[in-house]
Amino acid sequence: MANGWLTDTLILLPLGGAIFIALAPLSRLAAGLLALAVSLVEIAFWGGALTSYRFDQNIPFVQLEDRTTWFGELGISYHVGFTGPALWLTGMAAVTMTAAIAYAVWVRREHARAYFASMLLLTTAVVGVFVAQDYLLFYVFWEAMLIPLYVLVGVWGGPGRLRATLMFFIYTMAGSLLMLTSIIVLGISRGTFDIVEGGVSNSDWIFLGFVAAFVVKAPIFPFHAWLPVAYREAPAEVAGVLSGVVSKAAAYGFLYIAILHFPHPTHDFRTPILVLAAIGLIYGSVLAFRAPDLRGVVAYSSLAQLGLITFGLFATNLAGFNGAVLQMVNHGLISVGLFMLVGLVELRTGTGKLDRLGGMARGRPALATVLMTLGIIALAVPGSSAFAGEFMILTGVFTSGWGWSVVGAIAIVLAAMYMLRLISAVLHRSKGSAVDDDARDLRLPELAFILPLVACLIVLSAWPAAVTDHNLDVVNAFPALERFVP
Repeated sequence: MANGWLTDTLILLPLGGAIFIALAPLSRLAAGLLALAVSLVEIAFWGGALTSYRFDQNIPFVQLEDRTTWFGELGISYHVGFTGPALWLTGMAAVTMTAAIAYAVWVRREHARAYFASMLLLTTAVVGVFVAQDYLLFYVFWEAMLIPLYVLVGVWGGPGRLRATLMFFIYTMAGSLLMLTSIIVLGISRGTFDIVEGGVSNSDWIFLGFVAAFVVKAPIFPFHAWLPVAYREAPAEVAGVLSGVVSKAAAYGFLYIAILHFPHPTHDFRTPILVLAAIGLIYGSVLAFRAPDLRGVVAYSSLAQLGLITFGLFATNLAGFNGAVLQMVNHGLISVGLFMLVGLVELRTGTGKLDRLGGMARGRPALATVLMTLGIIALAVPGSSAFAGEFMILTGVFTSGWGWSVVGAIAIVLAAMYMLRLISAVLHRSKGSAVDDDARDLRLPELAFILPLVACLIVLSAWPAAVTDHNLDVVNAFPALERFVP
């Protein structure tokens, strides 16, 4: 289509920025500011894609397309374009990656050229996953996410970073190899690797190969063993990106590839996947409530949220899809914001242990206000965007059985408990041993990269239909799903 260059630019802009920063003899500050500028321009181009995208049932469901044949005999092409859900997830990724880069500039990450080049490379890979319309291209971008993440955690992580990177690498590679096998079998059997032209498949084994990659990267219980150590050892902003952005690439893979292109296997395996999601939802919520540190609370809450999002996806109806996509955007913004707040608290106190914190609301109104706002949205008070997402998920999954909605409702109550525990432990309990009276409130540059995330959540709270109205085009494109949509 005429505006396919916008999609190409969203992929190539951060890639070009990464190469330039890696090769140019830039100072630490210059490398960071250039990466931040590239990320801000990325948001601007996404805004252009948003205004160019037209929701119309008479328009093909993949828009802003660009396609170039790579290997004609094998049916492999560079084929990219946006679906409705991918458009908003790309925007969420662009905004949160910009905030994470701004955080890293503020805290002055060492080896800046390598660090910021890795962050921009990760942006390219994530956007590529969302816009890929060729299975092999999807796999290339999927694997490309692993390279910068391995470097970002392995070089800038905490004392246990080697163990964290090794676990993350082994888990994700195992799942990815199964997905690659499925892609090869599917592409050769059809004579094309194009996602759109290939249509739907009824193969259970190919479906499970894709699912293996997605459940690990999300992660879904019981494939989450890498999660607690990676989130605790990664730099705060990288942990936020892992939780808020990378996991959404897996959730989008569930929606766009596993569910929409394998409707019958989805129907056959829906109950086992819902069972795993339910276990992870409760298990993650309980562990978040019992976690002794800030990172543990946010990390295990992410496990629970991915279980809830999986509920919405495998409800296999429009209400569930809408709720899941909205909650993907919500959780991405919330998780990155919370992890950055955790990092700022750790910088001020030297610890994230809950029993050593407390009393930080006194004399720090900005910190208290931002943490309270994010926390209240995260616990899904009525009127918030998280409430809208969770309500639609529970409505959707109710059609598969009222018991799933009961499990989801219990988990939502647990979420309120662990978020209130986190807020109380940081702000309202008596002052802990690690809290110094001289510890500063959030400063203006810190507010500059956190408040935009809060503002996005407030806008979505007022207008959740901005996200949900863009999902029907994907569902309508697949007649095999009609019996799933109420």
